[in-house]
Amino acid sequence: MNSIKGKLFLIPTTLGDNDPLEVLPILVKKVIQETDIFIVENEKSARRFIKKITPEKPQPSLKLFSLNKFTDATEIPSFLNPCLHGSNVGLLSDAGCPGVADPGAEVVKIAHEKNIKVTPLVGPSSILMAIMSSGMNGQSFAFNGYLPIDKGERKSEIKRLERLSFEQNQSQIFIETPYRNNKMLEDLSAILESNTSICVACDITLSSEFIKTQTANSWKKNKVDLHKRPTIFIIHKS
Repeated sequence: MNSIKGKLFLIPTTLGDNDPLEVLPILVKKVIQETDIFIVENEKSARRFIKKITPEKPQPSLKLFSLNKFTDATEIPSFLNPCLHGSNVGLLSDAGCPGVADPGAEVVKIAHEKNIKVTPLVGPSSILMAIMSSGMNGQSFAFNGYLPIDKGERKSEIKRLERLSFEQNQSQIFIETPYRNNKMLEDLSAILESNTSICVACDITLSSEFIKTQTANSWKKNKVDLHKRPTIFIIHKS
């Protein structure tokens, strides 16, 4: 075994179908050029991204490990075996930054356990960019993932997050399945108190980007079509 271990590079991807080098630093291209082993969510989209950012890189040289809901958890540690033999491995998300609201977090945890150096690269995170542009509390915020689908449970959770925001002065961030975005905004406008702020951050970094913060009462009067558009929702009650 090589005494010098390879690194695990956390490689960000674009948040949509724009030119990667519009939003990613040149170091991302350099690392992809020099790496042949990748852990990916979706092989087809990963190959497309790699080809787009490094068109000269031969696709047959790539070795890809799939990491998604179908992956056997017992297989995941073996994905890092190349690092133990001196080769670098790249961890690619389907969109944005690996390890943040992303199954890649388990790989990073294992890398630390195996004493493999983890190197994050700069790239767009929809969660961070949404809080940056919301005008809400960037000192204290929480990401809550998906809210319950059941109507009653969802209402209770929205009210709980509103109370938490007020009591802790903490902005509450969450996401929804893109085809249910419009219903989410309707629910927020109806359930939250009229003066609670709602930020809608949609299509971040794309030409169709839309980011707006206003009260629940104002959202009732101003409609926006969010159907099938990646969207971050943030609420804050002052």
